[in-house]
Amino acid sequence: MKKYFKWCRELIGGKFFHNQKSTWFAVIVSLSMIATVMLSLPLNAQTTTRPELRGVWLTNIDSNVLFERDRLKNALQRLDDLNFNTVYPVVWNWGYTLYPSQVAAKVIGRSLDPEPGLQGRDMLKEVVTEGHKKGLKVIPWFEFGFMAPADSLLAKNRPQWLTSRSDGSKIVKEGTHDRVWLNPFNPEVQKFIQDLIVEIVRNYDIDGIQFDDHFGLPSELGYDAYTVALYKKEHRGQAPSQDPKNPEWVRWRA
Repeated sequence: MKKYFKWCRELIGGKFFHNQKSTWFAVIVSLSMIATVMLSLPLNAQTTTRPELRGVWLTNIDSNVLFERDRLKNALQRLDDLNFNTVYPVVWNWGYTLYPSQVAAKVIGRSLDPEPGLQGRDMLKEVVTEGHKKGLKVIPWFEFGFMAPADSLLAKNRPQWLTSRSDGSKIVKEGTHDRVWLNPFNPEVQKFIQDLIVEIVRNYDIDGIQFDDHFGLPSELGYDAYTVALYKKEHRGQAPSQDPKNPEWVRWRA
C-alpha cells in the first residue's frame, strides 16, 4: 500500500506527466483507484467473537432426569447456576418419541415412549418453558436417527422400511443391543423423520434441532430390495457390488 501511494504522489507530482491536462487526468485516475482500494477495506478491523456455547445433553439413558417434573426443573436450575446456556433434550431414541407425537402415533402405534415417568405430561414443553425462563436455549436432539431396536414397535409395524446386508440379514450389534436401520433412501422413511421435525418446530418454541451420526447407515447395509432397485434404475440394470466397501457403491450411498 505504501508503494502504491508513493507511485500516486509521483504520478500527480509530474514525474510521468508534464502538462496540466495530463496531470489532472492522473489526479482523477489516482483518486478513483485510491477510493476503490479504501472501499474494499473492512470498516471495522475488530473481529466479532461468537458467544461461547456451553451445552449439555438431557438424556433418558442411565439418567432419570426427564422422568419427573420437579427433578427436571431442579436440573435446569442447576445447569443455569453452573453457567450452562444450552440444553439438548432427547426427543427421539429407542424407536419412540419422548414428547406426545401425533406423527409417531400414526406410524408407530404409540404417541410416546412407554416409560411411566413420561406419561400424562409433555417433557419437551416443560424443558422449553423452564429453560427459557432461565435464559437457556433449548435444542431438541434426534439421537437415534434411522436406528431403532430390532424388537421395537416401529421395526415390527414397518418391516418394509428396514434395510439389510447382501445376505438379507438386518440386525446390527451395538454392544449387547440388537439394532436395525430404517432405509434412508426410502421416501416414506424420509417423510416420517421430516414430519417429526416439522411437528416439533411448529408446536414448540425451540432454538434449533440437533441430529446425530445415526442418520447415516453402517457400510454393510443398503442391500434391501428398494435400494437395489433404485441403484439398478440409475445404472442401466447393473446391480450394486457385493463388496460393501466398493468405492463406487460407497460413493453412491453417501
